Amino acid sequence: MIDGRSFRLDDGREIRLAGIEPVKAGDDAARARSARALQAIIGGRDVTLHGEDDVPDRYGRQPAFVFVAGSEIPVQAELLRRGEALYSATVADKDCAAALAAAEASARKTNFGTWAEPTAIKSAESPGDILAEAGRFTVVEGRVLSVRQARATTYLNFGRNWTRDFAATISRRIIPAFESANLGPKSLENRRIRVRGVVSSRRGPRIELLRVGQIEVLGGK
Repeated sequence: MIDGRSFRLDDGREIRLAGIEPVKAGDDAARARSARALQAIIGGRDVTLHGEDDVPDRYGRQPAFVFVAGSEIPVQAELLRRGEALYSATVADKDCAAALAAAEASARKTNFGTWAEPTAIKSAESPGDILAEAGRFTVVEGRVLSVRQARATTYLNFGRNWTRDFAATISRRIIPAFESANLGPKSLENRRIRVRGVVSSRRGPRIELLRVGQIEVLGGK
């Protein structure tokens, strides 16, 4: 095992589990725990790889969905079910995406793994806590207080101070995809939502929304 979402085959190839992100990426203890969970699932066992192609990523790892011999459930789903990974919302296949999202939701509901920790989901009302995760994949919950557009970017603002509080951003070119999924930005105003993605620190903590799956509406107005 290399870490909680990548491993090396006996032929030397390095495989990265597609569709998931590590929990608490900057925490060595969490990283070791996730690696042990992956070891318990696939260590010493034959696996099958499914992917769009066999082109390695920039780190030389081959992204793939991994299945232990005799199982129809991807290893990714098992890690999510144990709370040892986060769903990345990058999966194009709708059925596969739904299965991974459901596996993570099950772990959240039962407080498995990382979800047993109260800080696993960051509050949009605590921008400092979110900013501390800059450069890492993070899950944030809060109420959208306002929606505004500035040039080619739409901002979902979770606070009144636009230069300090948390906001999620959507590029104009992909707004139609969100509207087609009944997630048009204006419809999210005053709604409580959960967003996920890599935190940036440009004029306050930000998460750029590139895919519909990065948003989950949590309740009514």
